[in-house]
Amino acid sequence: MKCLQNIWPSYKHLNGFCCQVGLSSMVEPEERPSVAGQRLGAPESMGISTLEPGQRPPTMPPGRRVSIRVQMLDDTQEVFEQRASGKVLFDLVCAHLNLIEGDYFSLEYQDQRKMTVWLDLLKPILKQIRRPKNTILRFVVKFFPPDHTQLLEELTRYLFALQIKHDLACGRLTCNESSAALLVSHIVQSEIGDFDEVQCKQHLLNNKYIPVQDALMDKIIEYHRKHVGQTPAESDYQLLEIARRLEMYGVRLYPAKDREGTKLSLAVAHSGVLVFQGHTKINAFNWSKVRKLSFKRKRFLIKLRPDLNSSCQDTLEFMMGSRDCCKVFWKICVEYHAFFRLFEEPKPKPKPVLFTRGSSFRFSGRTQRQVIDYVKDTEFKKVPFERFPTDKAYFIAKELLTTERTYLKDLEVITVSFQKSVEKDEAMPDSLRNLIFANFEPVCKFHETFLKDVEQRLAQWEGRSNAHIKGDYQRIGDVMLKNIQGLKLLTAHLQKHSEALLELERMCRSSRKLEGLCRDFELQKVCYLPLNIFFLRPLHRLMHYKQILERLCKHYPPTHDDFRDSRAALADVSEMVVQLHGTLIKMENFQKLLELKKDLIGIDNLALPGREFIRLGCLSKLSGKGLQQRIMFLTDGLIYHDEWGVPHSFTLFGQRQSVVVAASSASEMEKWVEDIKMAIELADKCNGPSAEILSSSFTDKSPEESSADQESDDDLSASRTSLEWQTPHRSNTTVHVCWHRNTSVSMVDFSVALENQLSGNLLRKFKNSNGWQKLWVVFTNFSLFFYKTHQDEYPLASLPLLGYSITIPSESENIHKDYVFKLHFKSHVYYFRSESEYTFERWMEVIRSATCSSSHIRSLSRKEPHVY
Repeated sequence: MKCLQNIWPSYKHLNGFCCQVGLSSMVEPEERPSVAGQRLGAPESMGISTLEPGQRPPTMPPGRRVSIRVQMLDDTQEVFEQRASGKVLFDLVCAHLNLIEGDYFSLEYQDQRKMTVWLDLLKPILKQIRRPKNTILRFVVKFFPPDHTQLLEELTRYLFALQIKHDLACGRLTCNESSAALLVSHIVQSEIGDFDEVQCKQHLLNNKYIPVQDALMDKIIEYHRKHVGQTPAESDYQLLEIARRLEMYGVRLYPAKDREGTKLSLAVAHSGVLVFQGHTKINAFNWSKVRKLSFKRKRFLIKLRPDLNSSCQDTLEFMMGSRDCCKVFWKICVEYHAFFRLFEEPKPKPKPVLFTRGSSFRFSGRTQRQVIDYVKDTEFKKVPFERFPTDKAYFIAKELLTTERTYLKDLEVITVSFQKSVEKDEAMPDSLRNLIFANFEPVCKFHETFLKDVEQRLAQWEGRSNAHIKGDYQRIGDVMLKNIQGLKLLTAHLQKHSEALLELERMCRSSRKLEGLCRDFELQKVCYLPLNIFFLRPLHRLMHYKQILERLCKHYPPTHDDFRDSRAALADVSEMVVQLHGTLIKMENFQKLLELKKDLIGIDNLALPGREFIRLGCLSKLSGKGLQQRIMFLTDGLIYHDEWGVPHSFTLFGQRQSVVVAASSASEMEKWVEDIKMAIELADKCNGPSAEILSSSFTDKSPEESSADQESDDDLSASRTSLEWQTPHRSNTTVHVCWHRNTSVSMVDFSVALENQLSGNLLRKFKNSNGWQKLWVVFTNFSLFFYKTHQDEYPLASLPLLGYSITIPSESENIHKDYVFKLHFKSHVYYFRSESEYTFERWMEVIRSATCSSSHIRSLSRKEPHVY
């Protein structure tokens, strides 16, 4: 025993002195089934990758519990409480991410010598990390496969894309300018979606992806413009496809010198050991040529297989900075060789009886072959991977943002465009000018600030801003509460808007010059709706805020941090809606009567006090010449009964005349009959005037107006008469569309359509086209208005939806995309694709509000609001 003690120090000195590894050992695999990735940073644990299905995580061994901070690839940090080995910690991280292909990743940290090392999964954490509280472990990619198609999970590819993003930012992944710009363009596409020039530039100004980004800004934008329709998953795929072809892909350089003292760098890849001079690869030793790797103190040795055709030495020697650096690189080489070259995990070496010589280190874990086979062969329930953010509250907040942008543009129609037109002429009196603009401008300025608040919060939520360190940025109720309280101070201005509309109408009746000025302004492209609708926008916007907050409060549990602010904001805006509800109903009716007055030349008694508009639409008048198409306007009181034996026919009795008419279908007839009964009840209840029967017929639009309706259908020109419009009109007015689509619209329908507006980006595809076109789309007044971006001053085109049906494409239509809805009228078909399930459902909801029968929505639209 004494003799053994005497010789032990000399052998102990050899441990690590000359460590080497053969490259042919193979062992039985340890299978590591897990659950597919749900999303990065998911709070719930769906399982641990090293456990068989049904097993539990390993019990924590006794000892001091420590808090370990781990920085994820998206730069978030998570804290794990545990007191076990590195393997247990790594499994907890994989479970947290729901990551099944975790074998490609590892944890790294800086030791006390400021050297970056991998966490040894076989050793206890406290033996490796001396100060756990001050050490941050980084979850990173360890093994870079040659082909990204070998990564079978979208979550895995997403994490690899994040690693590429990090490598680009720090200058580790070097490439030429064209490749760098293309890589960044795919990152931008993944993060902000389809190209929008203003948004893209602002995003690149706020985020630095490569050191020379400013010089490549134009090239990045040029590439990003070409990625329209590309999903985040497709962007990740393209990013990896480009990156894997770069010489520095996955390369981690370790400084060294050759025998002559020339400065070099060593690296290891799936194919073997690489030698670099600067960032240029000057040599590569394939695994098939390497017989043995070893290190002796600071010397790293590569022993090659004999090659009679080569003059290369059998053993190559490189000097590294220290023994520790040499050993770290040697370990990585051992792991890379085992992971990519072996079929199974190497078997552990038998423990020596008395003493050991060399390192006992070996690769522990599944090889790439085992990982691929396991994912392919094992049946497990995949949990869909979704990117940040996925909370429904985020999409509600984004709807607030998109509709606020449209609302501010609508306010500027009055405060900027209309004001500029008025200033060119002396037709508008100063009193009216002050009444309109003095009450609109404060509201417009307020909403400019409101929009900036919402944009900043969404930028934080989406990770496009660094102002989210505290983690309380995923809220919108606090922003709503602050601004709704500010909006309450402007109630007096909101009440004046209806007064301004009444005064404008009164002045137009007494001044042809002012009337002509307003008519000319309505023909400008920026005034895409009747002018008087813009006067009602602030009242409608209150209804939109109320609906948004109702959805938010319904989504949040009472314990949510944002629930109290959302509830308080809902109470405040509901109080304002109650206060202004009567004014809104009155002004909506007045506005519609004014529109009828413009359409019916020579009838001046429509907009009388107490008169209520009920329905307008297309009916066929029965006369000696047969059925002739007419537009009918229903107001306060008409009497009807069925007769004549003509399908869907009935007789209208007015004070001075009667007309036999027929509807286009049974459902259309039911709408007219129901509303006629309402008109009679209103006339009896209010003792108001019984309206005359008002009808009109007219032709299609004039040639100069055709550009405003370029999205409309050829079938609109099917039914025409010889009568002409007596004044210029827009071709897509409600009356015009009802005429050509042979349908009708009630006042209830108008109100619901105005209260259910929506804005946002959609991808559009025609029936016979292949590609998708990104558009900014605004739904209002029964129409979709199409813009290139939300910054555009006026729409490129419009599509009136009266008469259209909205459905989901069938399998036979071969639309292999998610969140697609279909609009169709006769032979005309349009496909629209939204970004998420929430936005898909919202577009379906608001469009159905414009296409369903008013009898289905009457109770919802006219109910008295209440305060929460």
